[in-house]
Amino acid sequence: MKRYRTEDLRNVALIAHGGAGKTSLAEAILFDAGAIDRLGKVDDGTSTMDYDPDEIRRKISISTSVAPLEWKGVKINLIDTPGYADFIGEVKSGLRVADAALVVVCAVSGVEVGTENVWKFADERQLPRAIVVTKLDRENADFFKTVDALRSTFGNRCVPVQIPIGSQDSFRGVVDLITMKAVVYEDGSGTKFKEADVPGELAGRAQELRDTLVEIAAESDDELIEKYLEGNELSQEEIVRGLRAGVMQRKAYPILCASALRNIGVQPLMDAIVSLLPSPADAGAVEGQVPGSGEKAERPPEDTAPLAALVFKTTADPFVGKISMFRVYSGTLRSDSQVYNITRDAQERIGQVFFMKGKQQEPAGEVGAGDIAAVAKLSVTGTGDTFTDKANPIVLPAIDFPKPTLAMAMKPKSKGDEDKISSGLARLAEEDPTVVVRRDVETSETIVEGMGEVHIEVIAEKLKRKFGTDVVLETPKVPYRETIRGTAKVEGKHKKQTGGRGQYGHVFLELEPLPPGGEFEFVDKIFGGAVPRQYIPAVEKGVREALQDGVLAGYPMVDIRVTLYDGSYHPVDSSEMAFKIAASMAFKKGALEAHPVLLEPIMNVQVVVPESQMGDVMGDLNKRRGRIMGMEPHGRYQVIKAQVPMAEMFKYAIDLRSITGGRGSYSMEFSHYEEVPAQISQQIIEKAKKEKEQQG
Repeated sequence: MKRYRTEDLRNVALIAHGGAGKTSLAEAILFDAGAIDRLGKVDDGTSTMDYDPDEIRRKISISTSVAPLEWKGVKINLIDTPGYADFIGEVKSGLRVADAALVVVCAVSGVEVGTENVWKFADERQLPRAIVVTKLDRENADFFKTVDALRSTFGNRCVPVQIPIGSQDSFRGVVDLITMKAVVYEDGSGTKFKEADVPGELAGRAQELRDTLVEIAAESDDELIEKYLEGNELSQEEIVRGLRAGVMQRKAYPILCASALRNIGVQPLMDAIVSLLPSPADAGAVEGQVPGSGEKAERPPEDTAPLAALVFKTTADPFVGKISMFRVYSGTLRSDSQVYNITRDAQERIGQVFFMKGKQQEPAGEVGAGDIAAVAKLSVTGTGDTFTDKANPIVLPAIDFPKPTLAMAMKPKSKGDEDKISSGLARLAEEDPTVVVRRDVETSETIVEGMGEVHIEVIAEKLKRKFGTDVVLETPKVPYRETIRGTAKVEGKHKKQTGGRGQYGHVFLELEPLPPGGEFEFVDKIFGGAVPRQYIPAVEKGVREALQDGVLAGYPMVDIRVTLYDGSYHPVDSSEMAFKIAASMAFKKGALEAHPVLLEPIMNVQVVVPESQMGDVMGDLNKRRGRIMGMEPHGRYQVIKAQVPMAEMFKYAIDLRSITGGRGSYSMEFSHYEEVPAQISQQIIEKAKKEKEQQG
């Protein structure tokens, strides 16, 4: 593909609720631009953007894909992002390198939860955007109802620049409200169309909507508003100029119409991308930091400026190797060169640079400012890293990935696959920063955290397909603790005489509870050599080892002070081992006498929900033994603060999505340990005993 000026680039992220038709629309755009010669379909598994086997099987987008095309001398990099909520990390990485977003809304379903979520993400990035209402050929499609929903949800700055001719099965073209001409499609291919007058039945409505459009276009330009207020007509060129300014100032969100299936409205949509959406040059200088000092730094979107590029996606394949996708913000990145990765403080050898079209690779000699490309087999580079000029360094802001919301324990179906799972998960976590993998030393489990149930299922499927290992997913074990509520004074004596040298250790211990967070204290109150000094560390060691295997259910014991206050010894038979055993025996006896209780981890939970759903969410938290600690407004939402036992939160991401229709979100972190209610405690103790019996 040839080099393009920065002014002639458009980096556009397609964002939507799942199933709105983003990927099908991307396919139609690529086909009409001549970038592909066959119109693939998501349902057939033949689309350019959804090429991963998991995407083909599930018929949903899982990863962000990029494909370039040329339209009227402008290169458009389409960034197709997933719509399903479990893959919002991919949406965030796609939006990070886009200069504009195209919000795809289904004319049948209208504005959905996912539409609101991706709009919010685009707001966070302060991205200009346009809206395309798709599936206008479907039964129950209603363009004007969808427009009303868009305006009521996102404001009156959402303004149609087209309206459909016909609806549902009779949808056959669009009226361009700028030119006030109709574009009518003449056959089923979508490639033959003609310009005509606006149909009489649409003339009144078209004129009314055009008046609104002209007013919004005029408001974005001082010269145009003056002309408009003087009662003068704006030319078509002036309307486009004003509307483009409004889009870039995020004061206007143009609404277009299309059907990907019938290929209607796709070419006018591409015209709008070229004429209304910003180029990287319009987006201006990229901001970052001077390494070390933290001072603000900027780089202009110019090919001749020092290099500044961001890696926004990594794909890992056991056969092809690692592919790093990047956007150049400033300067030029060339094939067969060296670049400095400032994030890792390492030089990287760049081999052949290429443009991605779905999974296809097209070699590129060099990549200029504003463009998006990829390179294979980098040794240290990961997602979010900055490539920069070592003499003029800059660190670009990393991608703001969301924290995982669901954790599952993962173990191999076949013994001996532990190493395969470990290396496979490490590769997948490199590919997807919303995947967190950790080893729980206490429970001996591999814990995989992700954005939801489907996300973790996909991770398991990738492990099987890419790394040849089957896994079982289970709810993680809760890291319970045990402590004491009372005190006890106990004796422990270990005495063995079997001929030859015997064993003798004898201690008196006092056990007392400590305040929460006190962990463990060992106090030596031996006077007069009742226990010789050399054996006291062994007594402490025996107690510490006994702490790890609690007397109720085998969980570690905490918040206990143990005082060694007396004992006796034998000048020949006493040893460190004998005193260790005596101390352990005494501690276990004392722990049983000192009213032992089970403790559970309590989490600080913050739930963000629409006000209308507060009652349902609070009721659900109460059912989970949660305590509501407070509430505070957050725009159109409310933030509920609560403390909830960890044991009740493992599947909360799934349940919250169900309760709120996907509108709720939450975060949590560990707070403290609390005593488990007696009835639940007994169930946990009995379960632990059964597991112990089964093991041995």
